[in-house]
Amino acid sequence: MGEILKPDICVIGAGSGGLSVAAAAAAFGVPTVLIEKHKMGGDCLNTGCVPSKALLASAKRARLMQSAGMFGVTAPGAIIDFAKVHEHVHGVIAAIAPNDSAERFAGLGVRVIQGAGTFKDRRTLVVGEIEIRARRFVIATGSTPSVPPIPGLERGPYFTNETIFNLTERPEHLIIIGAGPIGLEMAQAFRRLGSSVTVLELAAPLAKDDPECAMIVLDQLEREGVVIRSGVKVAGISHAGASVTATIEAAGAQQTVTGSHLLVATGRKATTDGLNLDAAGIRADRSGIVVNKKLKTANRRVYAIGDCAAGQLQFTHAANYHAGLVIRNALFRLPVAVNNDVIPWVTYTEPELAQCGLTETEARKRGIKIRVLRWPYHDNDRAQAERETKGHIKVITKQNGKILGATIVGDQAGELIATWTLAIAQGLNIRAFTGIVLPYPTLSEIGKRAAIDFFAPSLTRPWVRRIIAWLRIFG
Repeated sequence: MGEILKPDICVIGAGSGGLSVAAAAAAFGVPTVLIEKHKMGGDCLNTGCVPSKALLASAKRARLMQSAGMFGVTAPGAIIDFAKVHEHVHGVIAAIAPNDSAERFAGLGVRVIQGAGTFKDRRTLVVGEIEIRARRFVIATGSTPSVPPIPGLERGPYFTNETIFNLTERPEHLIIIGAGPIGLEMAQAFRRLGSSVTVLELAAPLAKDDPECAMIVLDQLEREGVVIRSGVKVAGISHAGASVTATIEAAGAQQTVTGSHLLVATGRKATTDGLNLDAAGIRADRSGIVVNKKLKTANRRVYAIGDCAAGQLQFTHAANYHAGLVIRNALFRLPVAVNNDVIPWVTYTEPELAQCGLTETEARKRGIKIRVLRWPYHDNDRAQAERETKGHIKVITKQNGKILGATIVGDQAGELIATWTLAIAQGLNIRAFTGIVLPYPTLSEIGKRAAIDFFAPSLTRPWVRRIIAWLRIFG
């Protein structure tokens, strides 16, 4: 064995969560080692959030040109150069990459090691010829695409989120298996860039979101020409020349859908291969590494955060949230506990779909007596000016007004949900939103109008009217 390192913290995985732990630990002067076997920045930078949002940005510009006429602006037909779209996507990755680079983290005082780590025992990790005996380990290895065992799929080419952004030519007809956020974001993007798109989904599209709000997104995608087939099972895949055919089963009958390209977007699985978790006394199941509320594994010296941790939300910002909890607990011994109710998520279609806290269905399943408040975009002056009138806000509160959750479907929903995320995290009452002064005209006013609606029933109560009448006596 070659070099032996004894840092305070060893982080395995240089994705968003791992980088956050390493940067914070180094900032506090803690000896830190960071292990990465692939690309710095992980899935989010290289094959996930960043490239997908860059592609959606290109698609949005194409859509804006097509819809400019309603604003009195006549634009010539949009010419889409897909090779330049590809350049834009990878240019964005290149612009952000230095922030996540090995050089930057080395400059912060982190020892960065390129290679695959495997546990030798409960207190030792081996990377090549280097042995690491850390006081604490943080596993942040993320996740990889989960590919279903569909007959014939392995016999020909198909894309996942790890490869779809390498396309330099526009697909003629893209078939997408999976109608979750990734599948539908890519469906709208490629449709707006000129591809025919068919989405195949066994369950309900956007099944984890509020169905009332999800329907508004699905309706818009179908209006734009995306074909969404839900409740269908993909029974087989076959390839012939430059085409791909999906055999689907629906209502007891078989049909076929033929396209030019295939994208598999059926979820993700925790990346734990090669870690030799058993040697470290770490338990794992099909959903990932088993952790407690402190994100500790069965080995009390080892944490697991982000996508690789079982039962946790698989979002970049969730991994960053986990990183903060680990730093507080590992360095300062502060009590921490994961609370998924305060983690928002967004599907970046147009309209956007944003959620934080409990949905109406979740609240009712918990037996909570709730109030449901809504306010539509079409009653908002800024939305009218921008011609972005599809959607609404839906707020879930207790009977006493405590805010439990919020769903926003509409323009800039991902930005608007931030205020409600704060409200839920701080346990605010809906009354707090009635007293704030908001700039006019802004989309944020839909939240205040929903809050005011909470008190609308009290305005017609006889005792309120009697008090007002009595006070009028005094002038």
